[in-house]
Amino acid sequence: MSILGYLQRIGRALMVPVATLPAAAILMGVGYWIDPVGWGGDNALAALFIQSGSAIIDNMGVLFAVGVAYGMSKDKDGAAALAGFVGFLVLTTLCSPAAVAMIQKIPADMVPPAFGKIKNQFVGIMVGIIAAELYNRFSTVELPKALSFFSGRRLVPILTSFVMIVVAFIMMYIWPMVFSGLVNFGEHIQKMGSVGAGVYAFFNRLLIPVGLHHALNSVFWFDVAGINDIPNFLGGAQSIEAGKAVVGITGRYQAGFFPIMMFGLPGAALAIYHCARPENKAKVLGIMMAGAFAAFFTGITEPLEFSFMFVAPVLYVIHAVLTGISVFIAATMHWIAGFGFSAGLVDMVLSSRNPLATHWWMLIPQGLVFFVIYYVVFRFTINKFNLMTPGRELAVAGSEADGQDLSLSGKDEQDASELARQYIAAVGGSDNLTGIDACITRLRLNVKDSSLVNENLAKRLGATGVIRLNKTSVQIIVGFVAEKIANAMKTLGNVPAAQAAPVAAPVADVKPQAVPNGPIIAALVSPVSGEVVPLDQVPDEAFASKAVGDGVAVKPTGNRVVAPAAGTIVKIFNTNHAFCLETENGAEIVVHMGIDTVSLNGQGFSRLVEEGAEVVAGQPVLEMDLAFLNANARSMISPVVCSNIDDFSALVVTARGLVVAGQTPLFEIKGK
Repeated sequence: MSILGYLQRIGRALMVPVATLPAAAILMGVGYWIDPVGWGGDNALAALFIQSGSAIIDNMGVLFAVGVAYGMSKDKDGAAALAGFVGFLVLTTLCSPAAVAMIQKIPADMVPPAFGKIKNQFVGIMVGIIAAELYNRFSTVELPKALSFFSGRRLVPILTSFVMIVVAFIMMYIWPMVFSGLVNFGEHIQKMGSVGAGVYAFFNRLLIPVGLHHALNSVFWFDVAGINDIPNFLGGAQSIEAGKAVVGITGRYQAGFFPIMMFGLPGAALAIYHCARPENKAKVLGIMMAGAFAAFFTGITEPLEFSFMFVAPVLYVIHAVLTGISVFIAATMHWIAGFGFSAGLVDMVLSSRNPLATHWWMLIPQGLVFFVIYYVVFRFTINKFNLMTPGRELAVAGSEADGQDLSLSGKDEQDASELARQYIAAVGGSDNLTGIDACITRLRLNVKDSSLVNENLAKRLGATGVIRLNKTSVQIIVGFVAEKIANAMKTLGNVPAAQAAPVAAPVADVKPQAVPNGPIIAALVSPVSGEVVPLDQVPDEAFASKAVGDGVAVKPTGNRVVAPAAGTIVKIFNTNHAFCLETENGAEIVVHMGIDTVSLNGQGFSRLVEEGAEVVAGQPVLEMDLAFLNANARSMISPVVCSNIDDFSALVVTARGLVVAGQTPLFEIKGK
């Protein structure tokens, strides 16, 4: 995996502990409403709420260790979280001032002050990363029989504790230097005053596409460089009394985000809607309204930002500049409000009675001004440079139920459970089933005897193909619901095998007569640079036999995987090796990078968009470490197929030889 991809994994994992902050914000916010001056000293109920929130804020270091370890583990297992917790305890205990004085044989008053701040988020993140890597590497290790109780997942916390002893000794020498460097950086920004706040906000937004903004946030929002803006603001009166907070200053790295998230981005959404083509406005309106609502009330801006950051990067740079200006203005004017989660209406209301919230109401007129600025600047820029924001070139996919819906989202969980039960019966029952896994469109099952699999029953359940790889391995092509069915299969108890007696087949649907020369309803470009390979030469029977769908394959030479057409990313497999895209006309496209790459557990892949994202042709979706994959994957020949080609009349491959990602036409799908 590339360095950028790895940093993006860390950024996503950081959202696990950060998600605990809303609880602290709500608890402490309610406490301030009850007793804004006495910090609970004048009201027992206020003290209950405020101290409950403090329990979260004061332990953010260990929460980061647990959350990052869990978030970066390959299968999101609790053993990884436990390893993160154990590692944090061992490291912070060994690096506590008392332990350092004892180990280094120095007086307590000679211990560097850095060790008094060892229980911080920076150390928590580091411990979480180490614990996750140990879990990913050693959670399947089997020890000799005498020690078998400590095999597998139980081994990881033990290993982590020993590794942390080594890390602690290293930290005793490098942590004072690291801490001093972070403090100096923070002090430098602090000396810049309001300008520094604006510079920070600019880079905060600019780093969101690569997922590095969380690392920057940890310096200014938490206690990595001594700024600790969010906890100190939430501490309110107690922070003031302890000398940790200054009225009009603490919160300046947060306040200016409120006008942007509550007002500026909704103004951008309105501009994007007004610039959409008339035939697309109804669809764009739904997307923009949902994004604007989320930004205004909760401060969650990703739905809006990701709608234009890749298709119109110049708009995103403008957005980052305007964010920096807003934070600079709020910091200069001492218009202060803070948040526990993000800068939305909920956090503004909760923070309004915090004694550190000064002239917070002025952020509202500032926000109204930024609403106008965003609207005018975005609309002018879109029209002036003909930027392809949502709805300006292609209809927005996914807002209508086009084509066949292969997901179970409209059904109860009971339906998935019942399907899983029937598939277990079809493969010979629980007694014949020894292993369950799933790829993006197929169940990958280990059985005792593949001859016991009832292929006809599986197809009547909806499978498009059954492949017996050998006597003990079977793959069943079920479509995008594969992972859901596999998860349901793992939860079921004993299921008997299906009876051998044939079941009456349902009446076949009458399909319209195919028209080979029908209209072109979708034209796809190559998702990756490389060399075209015919589908029948793919070293996988499911793809080569067209059981998964019709299409073509590419042997990649580039690291970037892009969307082959405009549409909705309806599925990205949790190991990031494949994704499914639905076009506006209902064509379901599967892009599967390599063969059996699911077994790499995500190594070599990182996602650049999330499920549900609306994309345009050529927009980056995945990043690959091709050197690693070529060395470790069975094959990197990558199929690109239309899984519901039976709904159309024909698929015509147009590419030959070498292709370029996002540019070379790959194949066309024709309607009936």
